[in-house]
Amino acid sequence: MSTAAPSGPIAPSGPSRNFLDWPFFDNSHRALAEKLDGFAATDAFKNIDHADTDKACRTLVRSLGEAGLLEAATGNGGQAAIDSRAVCLTRETLAWHDGLADFAFAMQGLGTGAIGLSGSAELRDAVLPKARSGEWIAAFALSEKDAGSDVAAMGCAARKDGEHYVLDGEKTWISNGGIADVYTVFARTGEAPGTRGISAFVVFADDPGFSIAERIDVIAPHPLATIRFQNCRIPAARLLGTPGEGFKIAMRTLDIFRASVAAAALGFAKRALDEALGHAKARKMFGNTLSDLQLTQAAFGDMAADIDAAALLTYRAAWRRDVQGLPCTKEAAMAKMVATENAQKVIDRAVQMFGGRGVQVGQITEHLYREIRALRIYEGATEVQKLIIARELLKS
Repeated sequence: MSTAAPSGPIAPSGPSRNFLDWPFFDNSHRALAEKLDGFAATDAFKNIDHADTDKACRTLVRSLGEAGLLEAATGNGGQAAIDSRAVCLTRETLAWHDGLADFAFAMQGLGTGAIGLSGSAELRDAVLPKARSGEWIAAFALSEKDAGSDVAAMGCAARKDGEHYVLDGEKTWISNGGIADVYTVFARTGEAPGTRGISAFVVFADDPGFSIAERIDVIAPHPLATIRFQNCRIPAARLLGTPGEGFKIAMRTLDIFRASVAAAALGFAKRALDEALGHAKARKMFGNTLSDLQLTQAAFGDMAADIDAAALLTYRAAWRRDVQGLPCTKEAAMAKMVATENAQKVIDRAVQMFGGRGVQVGQITEHLYREIRALRIYEGATEVQKLIIARELLKS
């Protein structure tokens, strides 16, 4: 497993900005792109210690906060406060440079999204500024061992006790688990069967009864853990929204950030294409270069078309939400499904072009290959996205 920063052939200093002239974007997004490129030109990525992901994520969150780049993800409260196109543009750029940087940014948004959407003014004031500045790290705790895609199977419970709620149970596959200062937690409160009996809460890492049960290692290393609640007593004021509204809050949050997963996949795919182009033009083969072979050129045609198709779906979903103010559940699911699956194909082709070097630990292509695999699962696996799309079609 790679622990050092990935290496590879000389590539462009950042992702292409040609798509910013598409009608999905305005001048604020072009200005953000310049700001992101300025951030990338600093030593922020060079100083990432991939051997210590906890430390790396803390450093990245702090750096992103100091650069003012976390504002795009955290907003100021309310669904309209988060610009989805800005979130997607940021994730695409960061993913092109470093997967851990993308992760650090994304989790600040996902971890605080529900607080911005449904938290009281007091909770928003207590959490959002610190998350936006990078002082606090946030996490989103929905999944359980037997309740991933099937949220209704959730077992973690919260019971009302006077002016408090008492939480008991476990959550697993929690990104930023073990380093987060604040967790958005979903627990069964029993107002109704299934998803209608789930509520959302804010839990702080120092709350009595909260603990880290286990740290989890995955193929693309990042802070991940199983968290445990044992008679964890929190003030009732930390309830988000109303009792039984937790599932709706979770889905509203995921609708905002699901398209941004597609954007991260775009960043990985574009980096793979850039690396493959540089390699193919330099690699001598049969008296010419790898890029002179028609099979190679055909592969590049497929890769470029797959990337643009995914990009159009991704930014359409974000634009639909930001500009048209319309539901984007189906569009975000399409973007997430197509972008992650296409990115897997693009990266696999890049690995193939590099031959043995493509799977060498520490090479950019090897790093990207591990990074993309998780994106096809988290925030709803590809199979779940197909069901979401079909459900939305049948509704209409």
